Amino acid sequence: MSNNRSGNFIGGLIIGATIGAFTGLLTAPRTGRETRKLLKKSADALPDIAEDLSTSAQIQADRISENALRSWDDTLGRLREALFAGIDASIQENQALKQEKNQNGSNSLPEHINN
Repeated sequence: MSNNRSGNFIGGLIIGATIGAFTGLLTAPRTGRETRKLLKKSADALPDIAEDLSTSAQIQADRISENALRSWDDTLGRLREALFAGIDASIQENQALKQEKNQNGSNSLPEHINN
C-alpha cells in the first residue's frame, strides 16, 4: 500500500510541477517572444515527462501484481493446509467410530450420536 502511495505522490509531484511551471510562464513578466520560447521548451519536455510517468505507473502496477500473486499463493497454501487438516480429522473420526462400533459389537449408531 505504501508503494502505491509513493507512486501517487510522485505522479502528483510531476503533474503539479508541470502545471506550476506552465502557470509561472504565463504570469511571468517576460516578452511574448521569450515566453513562447519557454513554452516551446516546456512542450518539448512533455514527452519525456509523460514517458517517466508511464514508466513509474508500470513499475507500480508490477509491484501491485507481485503483491497480489504473493497474497494469492499464501491464501492457497493456508487453504490447502486447512483441507488436509479437515481430511485428517475426518479419517480419525471415522476410525474412532469404527472402533467404538466394534467395541459395542452392535450395528446401532454410537451412543454419542443417539443422544
